[in-house]
Amino acid sequence: MTAFDRRDLGLLLLRLGAGGVLAAHGTQKLFGWFGGHGIEGTGAFMESVGYTPGKASATAAGLAETGGGALLALGLATPAAGAAAAGAMGGATAIHAPNGFFNAEGGYEYAATLGLAAAGLAVTGPGRISLDHAFGHVFDRGWMVPAALAGTAAVTAVVVGMRNQRVRKEKEGEQEALFEE
Repeated sequence: MTAFDRRDLGLLLLRLGAGGVLAAHGTQKLFGWFGGHGIEGTGAFMESVGYTPGKASATAAGLAETGGGALLALGLATPAAGAAAAGAMGGATAIHAPNGFFNAEGGYEYAATLGLAAAGLAVTGPGRISLDHAFGHVFDRGWMVPAALAGTAAVTAVVVGMRNQRVRKEKEGEQEALFEE
């Protein structure tokens, strides 16, 4: 079958939407575009929430979001692109988790949704309206999906675990007020 079907069009829309948002979000970190703070500002923020060193963390997150998002939008190296973006969103979810689920309260809703969309695309594949399809799926083999997702999950677990350990250690010396003023 050579005609594109609903699935191909749906995957294209999902890739363009989620990939475009992720890429734009990453350029905020890397270049300060779209109201972002660039590497310096994002690095300072990353340090403040326990991701150290801050500039390296900002660079890694920015590259995963920008590169993963752009590749998802293009439908190129979809397993690796989706896994990288999902890993970055896993790190963002850890920051927002103490605020609950909903984004309006500073929760992890937005980061989790982008991460799940990226992971879903890594698993499902890009569809026929993609560079992966045009290149004969050279960068989109079946074995790449579990390898990319497992590798990214392991790295994300280590990075988030180290961050959570730092945050807990910083809070050890703090004492909550006994009485409200």
